[in-house]
Amino acid sequence: MERTDWTDSSGPHSSSPPAVVPRLLGREQAVSRLLALDGRGELTTDHVRLAASSAGVSVRTVWRWLDAARHGRMGPVPRERFRITDELHARLAAWCGNAAALHRELLGEYAAATSEGREVDPAPSLATLHRAIRLDLNAGQRAALAGGERARRRHDVHLRRPKQWRNACWEADHKHAPVEVLLDGELVFPWVTWFIDTATNAVPGAAITPHQPSRDAILAALRIALSRDEGPDGPYGPVGGLPSLVRIDRGADFLSATVADALGHFAVPVQPLPPYRPDLKGTVENLNLCVEKMFFASLPRYTRAPSAELRPGARNSFIDESAPLEFTVFVRLLLEWITWWNTEHTCQALAGRTPLQAWQADPTPVEDVDRGQLWAFTLQDDGRVRTLTTSGVRWRSRYYVGEWMHGRADAGVKVRIRYLPHHDHEIEVFDAACGTHLGSAYLADAASAEQRRALRRTKDAEKRRLARALAAASCHTRQRFAAVTSAVQPKRLGTVTALEAEAELARERQAVLATRALPDLIPPREPPASWARPVQPPLMPARSAPAPRTRSD
Repeated sequence: MERTDWTDSSGPHSSSPPAVVPRLLGREQAVSRLLALDGRGELTTDHVRLAASSAGVSVRTVWRWLDAARHGRMGPVPRERFRITDELHARLAAWCGNAAALHRELLGEYAAATSEGREVDPAPSLATLHRAIRLDLNAGQRAALAGGERARRRHDVHLRRPKQWRNACWEADHKHAPVEVLLDGELVFPWVTWFIDTATNAVPGAAITPHQPSRDAILAALRIALSRDEGPDGPYGPVGGLPSLVRIDRGADFLSATVADALGHFAVPVQPLPPYRPDLKGTVENLNLCVEKMFFASLPRYTRAPSAELRPGARNSFIDESAPLEFTVFVRLLLEWITWWNTEHTCQALAGRTPLQAWQADPTPVEDVDRGQLWAFTLQDDGRVRTLTTSGVRWRSRYYVGEWMHGRADAGVKVRIRYLPHHDHEIEVFDAACGTHLGSAYLADAASAEQRRALRRTKDAEKRRLARALAAASCHTRQRFAAVTSAVQPKRLGTVTALEAEAELARERQAVLATRALPDLIPPREPPASWARPVQPPLMPARSAPAPRTRSD
């Protein structure tokens, strides 16, 4: 039987030179040409003999190819074999890719059909089933049987976006730093929010928070990214300006109205990507991978370091015992790494240049933002008009004051406030009529740092006490059952006497009644004699029932 593959039939140790055209493709080419000659009446035996010589077959074989082509078959007769149908594919997925379990199921069905006298095809062997799975299912489909969609995507081919110019598109993302750092005596995991230019791999702006970031971190990073300095000694650097497009994922914070409004005022469109598709923003995902392998892995308290423990999820004990970095030190080192990435790190995709060199070599004009406009665009307006009083400006049931308010209070001045999200210690006050910035206002009677720390310690102690109480309650209420060795109902462990159960129920009833009691309720006293009392109407005498009337009446 003829081979159906597109490769040369000669073995790897064959002395004959490899064929210029694979055998199956050569057959199709020869048959197509000979059929065309036959249709015009120009086909001769010399044409057939030449095609047979090139294909390495006999003349009779070529005539047989032509006869099959006239009946609609251009290739060899397909080999009959066992194939994976849609039904078998679904059953294999139900077994999570366990071919042996599917084989046992097919054997059982064949045995049941044989015992009932029905004629069915015999079940294939396990080797035949494995071979059919390899031939009919690709690597991604086989991986999805056991690992699901996440495993299947590892075998996908992702296209590259076309090369663009600087500031043509930015990508933004959050990155969780798997490093424990010290902040006010507590260990926290920082987060970094940054933007990256897809054309030059330059990072124009970033913001670091000791907790999961939200709108304020995005606005702070975006404000740094939009700002830039022409000189190399400026605080922002030469990378930045207005992008033509910002590509983000479908995070709730990135899709918030504040961020969309901030970018919309500069006519910068935001392209939200489908969820769970990191390949669509590969530039920033590559940056997230690089910062972990090149920077986070070198820091103390790195939680993803290899461990010698056999227990799953165990961390390296040496790293756990090392002294953690202060949060300020971590931020300084991360900003230094970003500077190194922009100015010293070379990339093969940039032809051996640094991101800053690729940025400066791009002749595309950069559109800068006016510093005066950029100053207030990251602030959020609460949408209400307030009156300036002698106590200051009231916002969220608290008063804010500023030095510029002297001489303007209690005059009916209408103002509007703008604030940075989650930064309620300071607000910016604007004139409600013309929108002029009046000045900054700070929280009046703010608690000191020591008071805030004491309040936080009290809240933490209360949280730990509640956690211990819940843990103790769960130990008392946890239900335990005896192990079974057969299909029977397990017995509940832990016995309680009838007297103990009745005492516990009585205590519970008393506790419920105690919650309903009103301990502060005081019965009213007798009113003084001088008070006027309502006059009660006299009681009417009761009427007696009428005597029954006799016939004589």
